[in-house]
Amino acid sequence: MKPGTNGSFAGRCVAIALLIGGIFNVPNAAVADENGVSFWLPGSYGSLAAAPKVPGWSFASIYYHTSVSAGSSIARSREVTLGNLSRTATVNANVNLHSNADLVFLNPSYTFATPVFGGQLTLGMTGVVGRSHTSLDGTITAGVGGFTTTRAGSIDSSLTGFGDLYPKAELRWNKGVHNFMTYATGGIPVGAYNSTRLANLGMGHGAIDGGFGYTYFNPQSGFEVSAVTGLTYNFENPDTNYRNGVDWHFDWGVSQFLSEHFHVGAVGYWYNQLSADSGAAAFLGDNISRVMGVGPQIGFIFPLDGKQAYLNLKGYYEFDADRRAKGWNVWLTFAISPAAQAPTTAQQAALIHK
Repeated sequence: MKPGTNGSFAGRCVAIALLIGGIFNVPNAAVADENGVSFWLPGSYGSLAAAPKVPGWSFASIYYHTSVSAGSSIARSREVTLGNLSRTATVNANVNLHSNADLVFLNPSYTFATPVFGGQLTLGMTGVVGRSHTSLDGTITAGVGGFTTTRAGSIDSSLTGFGDLYPKAELRWNKGVHNFMTYATGGIPVGAYNSTRLANLGMGHGAIDGGFGYTYFNPQSGFEVSAVTGLTYNFENPDTNYRNGVDWHFDWGVSQFLSEHFHVGAVGYWYNQLSADSGAAAFLGDNISRVMGVGPQIGFIFPLDGKQAYLNLKGYYEFDADRRAKGWNVWLTFAISPAAQAPTTAQQAALIHK
């Protein structure tokens, strides 16, 4: 069935705007923020990120798996923290870091029917539970003054528990096929964290993040393209006296509905620090990280007990990384939202040409 031929298609796509894109943002819990991983998890936004939502309660759960590796620039910074070495130490290393995480993110949210500043307000909170495993392998030599120490071998750390909490507010505006969005979010550092532990599920510090998004969506053709950009400000980690620099991120998604129930497309992101970290060991220099990622997505929409359900699988391969672990990650999303009432053919045409 061609997407434009069924009057319910526009209503279905509005209903799954929450489910496909912009569900929430969560941090990568593989290693601490000041060691090459940001508060913002690239890939948090995707297709239909700025499209209108259906008023009422919604719930999304995501299984997230990541596997990343890094060389000496990241591994040495972890060694300094774990070994309590002086930040003025001279460090030479042949060390590799490997990290895997299996996490589940839970996100209840509520969309208000009454407009706020002429737009649609959504409030939500995200929690995380899962397991993180990180290892360091190699040899490190550190010298302070006339003294030198060498460590060789492997450090292995695993942790199962709860992560931080992430509140979020979004405002959306619609004008025909054009959709606009602004958001504000942050991190409440209540998750499992220890500065001398290699694997953590919490960040150890707070952060705030805000940005803007745009979605072009034509319900007659079933084609959409979305982009969201934002900035992150990190507070100082009181356990390490380290503050991550200002981060800029750009997430995008493009998809084509092949029917009113099924769509395919691509997703990607670009993450780049705009300012250097403070409190880093002197031998690390200006610690400014970046990474890019791209991959496919596939999704299926179906009714469930009078509501709208959505199942999505997407994955990213990372490249062009600097001062940051890189690898690949996979997201499996299951989400439920209120079902949108199907518009008539006349209403659908009015929406497009509004």
